[in-house]
Amino acid sequence: MSEPTVELLRGADIARHLDALAQLRITVFREFPYLYEGSAEYETRYLQTYIDSPSSLVVLVRDGDRAVGASTSLPLAEAHQEMRDPFLAAGLPLEQYHYFGESLLLRPYRGRGLGLRFFEEREAHARELGLPWTTFCAVERPGGHPSRPPDYVPNDAFWGRRGYVREPALQCRLIWPDVGAASPSEKTLGFWRKRLDAA
Repeated sequence: MSEPTVELLRGADIARHLDALAQLRITVFREFPYLYEGSAEYETRYLQTYIDSPSSLVVLVRDGDRAVGASTSLPLAEAHQEMRDPFLAAGLPLEQYHYFGESLLLRPYRGRGLGLRFFEEREAHARELGLPWTTFCAVERPGGHPSRPPDYVPNDAFWGRRGYVREPALQCRLIWPDVGAASPSEKTLGFWRKRLDAA
């Protein structure tokens, strides 16, 4: 395993790596806590939002020619409706927020500082766009979930060290099929946010 390289992709440039990004989402999100049973067809539609936005950013990690990690972001005003709705309901201005999508790393590449790099690059991009707030959401699973691995460590402490605060009033609900489940079910995702000039 060589030293991975990081490439920044914006807008239409993301399309060149669409298949690799879709496969990363399917692979990584099968793990706890998402347990997501994904499909290439859905992923292609989902990622088109980032391709269509000239203000989007993908931080792509490669080991040689192989994509081994990626992280996404775009202005919240251009994100999927489910992400915008909690902010609209709370009376928060969408135009002040940059939304962080997924952070994906294959297991052998974790613990090498790339997760931190994902946040640094996306926060820098938000500043370039003049957006004072960054936000993301994460699925909420009960502590006693039967699929929770014994060695699972939540990212809450890491996010807190980056200056992110969990906002209990901001939640969205998405439906997807859990791995091995007979049918899709609704999941609750909680939002975290950070004011960049408070860092």
